Amino acid sequence: MTDTQLIREIIDGNVELYAELVDRYERKILAFIFHMLKSASMQSAAEDLCQDTFFKAYKNLHTFREVEASFSTWLYTIARNTVLSELRKQRAVQVSLDEGLVTPVARIDSLPEHAALRKEKVDLVREAINRLPENQRSALILREYEQLDYQEIADILGQTVSSVKSLLFRARTSVKLQLEPYIGSSAMQDFERMNEA
Repeated sequence: MTDTQLIREIIDGNVELYAELVDRYERKILAFIFHMLKSASMQSAAEDLCQDTFFKAYKNLHTFREVEASFSTWLYTIARNTVLSELRKQRAVQVSLDEGLVTPVARIDSLPEHAALRKEKVDLVREAINRLPENQRSALILREYEQLDYQEIADILGQTVSSVKSLLFRARTSVKLQLEPYIGSSAMQDFERMNEA
């Protein structure tokens, strides 16, 4: 069944089918929320915010309009707004990304010292991303970690495609500038891959 067919069935009273929609998107939404949070210490909050997202989506399923956006775009928008609302409540939280998530970097060499160096580089990239303004950070996360296209990102952020491209350019430039003092030019190859997208 497509998302649209499932949604019609759920609205018509087959509420048990909502579990299938949750199964389809829960992992991606949870990963997105982890990336959006400003502190790894909010890991338990990420799971709660994911549940809040799916609860809000269920409560408002009747307002979903397929002609305006895909279900996944609509869901990401709800997740983003849920996280931003929580972050406004927790203004004192420090900026950081969850360490357990996959990052867009090359594989880690098997030697322990290479693993330590790779972790240090990954941490530097995460810190640089976390220092970005919220819209730039969201755009970069949606593009690089969630692999969404420009139009989907534009829909989620309420921006035009050209604005999204501009946000991504500024985000990538900022991250690169932040990393240059710490990482030699040969080590910048991991991050350079982002600029090719």
